[in-house]
Amino acid sequence: MRPFAFSRAADIPTAVAATAQPGTALIAGGTELVNWMKEGIVVPTRLVDINGLTELAAIDADPRGLRIGALARMSDVAEHEAVRRDFPAIAEALERSASPQLRNMASMGGNLMQRTRCPYFRAETDLPCNKRRPGSGCAALEGEDRSMAIFGWSEHCLATHPSDVAVALAALDAVVHVRNTFGTRQVALVDFYQLPGNAPERDSVLHAGEIIAAIEVPASPLAKRSHYLKVRERASYEFALVSAAVALELDGKRIRQAHIALGGVAPKPWRLTRAEDALAGGSLETSALRTALEESFAEAKPRRHNGFKIELAKRAVIRALQTAGEKAS
Repeated sequence: MRPFAFSRAADIPTAVAATAQPGTALIAGGTELVNWMKEGIVVPTRLVDINGLTELAAIDADPRGLRIGALARMSDVAEHEAVRRDFPAIAEALERSASPQLRNMASMGGNLMQRTRCPYFRAETDLPCNKRRPGSGCAALEGEDRSMAIFGWSEHCLATHPSDVAVALAALDAVVHVRNTFGTRQVALVDFYQLPGNAPERDSVLHAGEIIAAIEVPASPLAKRSHYLKVRERASYEFALVSAAVALELDGKRIRQAHIALGGVAPKPWRLTRAEDALAGGSLETSALRTALEESFAEAKPRRHNGFKIELAKRAVIRALQTAGEKAS
């Protein structure tokens, strides 16, 4: 780790201004940034501590919905009574994200700004990775692709996004509030992340001179009957091989409306909008759910070793929907 300068932001405008300066990085919990610095992925010349900006740490709930400050700790959000009652998929996703120690430190904004867990991006040796070194290539194209994307990838990057809670937030129509020198702009979470295209080094629509201020989630009957299911290769805290966040509104035993987002399969949380449309008016019977999913999965483009993710993701969605259907509204 190389030497760097350190300071603390006295207020939000100071933090916003700092991000516009080349070589400057903001630090809150540091659970991602410190790893990047140790691995040489980023080499900031200056760190600005924003933990003193307590106005960004609030968690507020009212009949309109939920507002989560960017500096709210993951553990505080997961344990919040209103979150557990009215937005259970968020609490479930956070509890499956990391160990209690990490959840006590990690901020919600930092979690959304995670970068990929692709082994080539994180490699200690110098391997081609367009996210890490633009223009160097993508080692996964000819290498190990078992954990890589089946939706939304490009010839420049096959990596998946690692956040659990971003998947739940995508299913619940969350909006990210971004603060800059001109005020605040709002971005739907499903639009916050960018597909790799020809420039995979850009993970999000956040620009220099901007920070995440808060995340808002609208209240709805769907949010109350939501569920997050994570499939991983070991029982301990591991990144998702496939995950599914669903939100469901029922009319008796029929589906009035459903939202579905997948994790572990794309460079961003992946909404299955065609399946959502097909589910309206249908039942929670396994055969009906599987039929409704077919059109969305027709868009999947598996690689050599990750075709199994298609069936695994279908089963995860079906189980998540049926689990959500059993919850009290």
